[in-house]
Amino acid sequence: MSPVLESTARALLRRIAVEQAGSRLPSLVAAVVRDGRLAWFGARGRVEGALPGPDTQYRIGSITKSMVAAVVMRLRDEGRLDLLDPIGKHVPATPVAEVTVAQLLSHTAGLTAEPPGQWWERTPGMPAEELIGLLGPQTARHRPGRRFHYSNLGFALLGELVARQRGVSWAQAVRAEVLEPLGMHATTLRPRPPHATGYAVHPWADVLLPEPEHDAVAMAPAGQFWSTAADLARWAAFVAGDTGGVLASETVAEMREPAAVDDGDAWTGGFGLGLQLARAGGRRLAGHSGSMPGFLSTVWADPYDRVGVLFMANSTSGVSRTLLTELLSILDAHEPRLPAEWEPVAADAALLELTGPWYWGPSAYALRLLPGRGLSLAPVDGAGRASRFAAQADGTWLGLDGYYAGETLALVRRADGSISHLDLNTFVFTRTPYDPAAEVPGGVDEGGWRG
Repeated sequence: MSPVLESTARALLRRIAVEQAGSRLPSLVAAVVRDGRLAWFGARGRVEGALPGPDTQYRIGSITKSMVAAVVMRLRDEGRLDLLDPIGKHVPATPVAEVTVAQLLSHTAGLTAEPPGQWWERTPGMPAEELIGLLGPQTARHRPGRRFHYSNLGFALLGELVARQRGVSWAQAVRAEVLEPLGMHATTLRPRPPHATGYAVHPWADVLLPEPEHDAVAMAPAGQFWSTAADLARWAAFVAGDTGGVLASETVAEMREPAAVDDGDAWTGGFGLGLQLARAGGRRLAGHSGSMPGFLSTVWADPYDRVGVLFMANSTSGVSRTLLTELLSILDAHEPRLPAEWEPVAADAALLELTGPWYWGPSAYALRLLPGRGLSLAPVDGAGRASRFAAQADGTWLGLDGYYAGETLALVRRADGSISHLDLNTFVFTRTPYDPAAEVPGGVDEGGWRG
């Protein structure tokens, strides 16, 4: 993908200029990623007297959590743990040993948001053994699995899990297994030049107060990393599906699946496995925000369009929550993505014969053939249970999504080899509504349809 058009770049730059000036940010950088590549970078303000560039480091806070989660998912894929394992199986001697790895990843373990002791983001950290020793009955605030409750402490425990499984520090594991393979060489545990200094901006005057920065040690997996716009662009591409071999694309898709929502019935924001989720402007976004004293950051990716956006600022507060979605709106307005060209594909004649209407009782469904021997079964009127299916070696199809995810679709044939009906996990689909010639459970009234 080529860089954005000049008119688009100007509109994007104006938006971050308005943000930097209006929110009084010492500096602000932002970027757009398309098809796995950095398509636009913009910056306003100064770092050490110069305009920050794509290689200027900022502290990225909780975006660190997603990178830790990637190593946890690698451990799962290697068979070294199960997401349903209690954390006590891997990190003994905690008073919350029963909460699961999946619950920690999705912030549904019910743990307290912050560790005991002083405000951890502004004070030097402690070793994991010491932190775990301070935990007690107050660590659990909600029944595990009951609700979403964001927990920095939970990711400290996941970082310790990674360290014990790999025999190196959590940061060394993330570097070797995630950062280096993705080419994120400028993402580090502590800052390196050129980097921004974190500031608080006075609420009633245009003056700055430097914020402290320490090694958080045991709490570091919750928000220690520093990174650059160029590196976070690569991370956005990873979240969108360009995984670089770090994880299977199916595993990253699993991380993007909603496990909890954090805004009730509206469901505009939620969490997957180590990834924050949002719905905005018709998009389903995945990524994470980051906040540490002196720094704010967020990265979002839309896997459907393979587009990502990010920003980093060296201010404790002030950046608009809608900045990135507004950048996406600018991109859509100036350069709407063209749909992929339709082209015919080769089709198996036996599969082609299956397409068309099928009936679940009186309800009409359409079976369509997808590329690669896949099938799609959906209600004709568009309302109801719909799923895609992938062909299996034994001649059945496995549900990929929707109500029938993980369920089996099978063809049932008559003695002469013709197809009697479809069996979808005991539900029978026939070529006509309640076909009396098919094996419909409970039978079909012999009198047939009547007025």
